Amino acid sequence: MNDTAGSTQSAASAQAPVAAGERRTVITNRMRFLDKTAPRWIAPVGILIILIVWQVVTGLNWVSQADLPSPVAIVKAGIQMIQNGTLWLNVGASLARIAIGYLLGAGSGIIIGIILGFSRISERVGIPIANALYPIPKLAIIPLIILWIGAGESSKILVIAAEVLFPVVFNTYSAVRNTDPSLIRAAVGFGAPRRTVITRVIIPASLPTIFAGLRIGAGLSLLVLVAAEMIGAQHGIGAMILQYSSLMMTANVLVGVVLLSILGLLISRGLAQLERWLLPWKSQ
Repeated sequence: MNDTAGSTQSAASAQAPVAAGERRTVITNRMRFLDKTAPRWIAPVGILIILIVWQVVTGLNWVSQADLPSPVAIVKAGIQMIQNGTLWLNVGASLARIAIGYLLGAGSGIIIGIILGFSRISERVGIPIANALYPIPKLAIIPLIILWIGAGESSKILVIAAEVLFPVVFNTYSAVRNTDPSLIRAAVGFGAPRRTVITRVIIPASLPTIFAGLRIGAGLSLLVLVAAEMIGAQHGIGAMILQYSSLMMTANVLVGVVLLSILGLLISRGLAQLERWLLPWKSQ
C-alpha cells in the first residue's frame, strides 16, 4: 500500500505544472548542423532552375548568342553532331584514351603505394622521389614525352597515367601506413599469419582512402585528357573543342564541355557504386 501511494504521489508531482520562478531546462540538439540528410529532388530542381534562367537570359538577348548560346541551341548542335557522326567519333577516341590511361595509372599507383607502405627501405627511397615529381605539371612534360615516344596515342595515354598515378600512390601509402594498430594486433592475437593480416585486415581497412585517391585521379585525368588532345590529336573531345573554337562555333564548343561534365559524373558515380559494392560495411 505504501509503495502504491508513493508511486501515485511521484506521478502527480511529475505532472504538476512548473511553479512560478522556477526555470525549465530545454535541451537542444547541438549536432543539428552536422545533419547531412537532404531531399533528393534538390539537385535536379537546382539544375532545372539554372537552365531556365540561362534560357531566359539568352532568349531576351541580355547576353549575345555568339558569346553564350542558349541551352536549346546547344541541344540542337549536339543533335546535329550526332547525326553527322562527329560526336561518336570524338567521344570514342577520348573514352579509349582515358580508360587505358586511368587503369594504367590507378593500377600502378595502388601497387607502388602498397610497396611504399609496407617496406621501410622503399619508403625512404620512393617518398622523396614522389614528392619531387608530383608538383611538376604533367602538361609541361608533354613535349618531352612526344620527343621520346612520338606524338601517337602512347604519349597521350602516358600523360594521363602519370597524372592519375601520384594521387593514388599517396593515398594508398597513407592508408596502409595509418591502418588502425588495434586491428592488426587483434588479427595477430588470433594467430593470423602475415599474409592474412595484409590481405584480410590492412588492405580492406585501406580501401576507403584508396577510393578517395581514385576519385581525385579521375578528375585530374579529364583535365589532362583535354589538354593532351588539344596539343596533338586529330580526334577526341579536346581536339573537337579546339577545332570548333577556332571556327567560332560556340554552341558546338559547349557541347564538348557538357560531354566532359557528363563523363566526369559517370566516372564518379561508377567509382561510388564500386566502393559500395566492395565496402558494404562502410555504407552501414
